[in-house]
Amino acid sequence: MSQFIDLTDYDASIHAEILDALTRKDPSLVEICEDRAIAEARCYLSRRYDCDAIFGARGDERNQLVLMMMIDIAIYHTFCIHNPYKLSPIRKERYERAVEWLKMIAAEELSIEGAPMLPEEERTGGAMFKITSNPRRVSHM
Repeated sequence: MSQFIDLTDYDASIHAEILDALTRKDPSLVEICEDRAIAEARCYLSRRYDCDAIFGARGDERNQLVLMMMIDIAIYHTFCIHNPYKLSPIRKERYERAVEWLKMIAAEELSIEGAPMLPEEERTGGAMFKITSNPRRVSHM
């Protein structure tokens, strides 16, 4: 059970009446969706960032960008409980944007400013060096 997201954090993204209608006023469903959102994010962030510190933060100590993305993912999962075929397009777009953001962080194309990083030896996975190459070019004839 996550304490990273407070119920009042949803007010900036979804009306309380809509959230209550989706969950039928069962707060445990919201907590399940929050836990799933955080578990999904940990898969992407754990390679570079200290997820225990990020998701263990409370109140104003939380990273607002991470919080916004977790709320978007949790709301998407909450909407899917109700009726995934009548999913609002904006909810789907915000979920896809959040996942794309997480993928870019995992690929080290983006960084989370102010987020606690893992120690260097844990980030590299014990490797002495890293081999990369340029993206593949497509040549059209």
